[in-house]
Amino acid sequence: MGDILPDLLRPGLRLVICGSAAGAVSARRGAYYAGPGNKFWSILAQTGLTPRLLRPEEFPLLPAFGIGLTDLAKRAFGADTAIRAGDYDPAGLRERIRACRPGMLAFNGKKPAATFLGIASAAYGPAREAPDGPPLFVLPSTSGAASGHWDARWRHRLADLVRSLNPPPG
Repeated sequence: MGDILPDLLRPGLRLVICGSAAGAVSARRGAYYAGPGNKFWSILAQTGLTPRLLRPEEFPLLPAFGIGLTDLAKRAFGADTAIRAGDYDPAGLRERIRACRPGMLAFNGKKPAATFLGIASAAYGPAREAPDGPPLFVLPSTSGAASGHWDARWRHRLADLVRSLNPPPG
């Protein structure tokens, strides 16, 4: 089986956002963060990281705004509880990030951050970074299933950091 969703990675990105795995609706539609109730696209517009609200099917436009997308489990899909530990590929993500060298890597949820970092649990906000990698940031998941943990302030803080570290593309 190939990747569920294609990576949006290239050199020069200001920010790469990494989720756990594509959700079932996203896998079916072939578009990132396409599930009902997912706040991903609206919060990108609200924070000014995109100039307008994008539809999930418009995800290929994100690199024009300096944003890339990937998942920690590229060949599995579903809720985090349905993803097996062996489906996650932290080493593969490290290789992909080293190749494109973004200004920042943000995790959409604690689960992908903790798995990538090899720790039991991650806290929201800046995370310890590898010496050869970009700064890391952990965000509350935008999934509708995680709405009880939602706090938009973390997304606004990330947007401010991204703007301060990297000039806008163009």
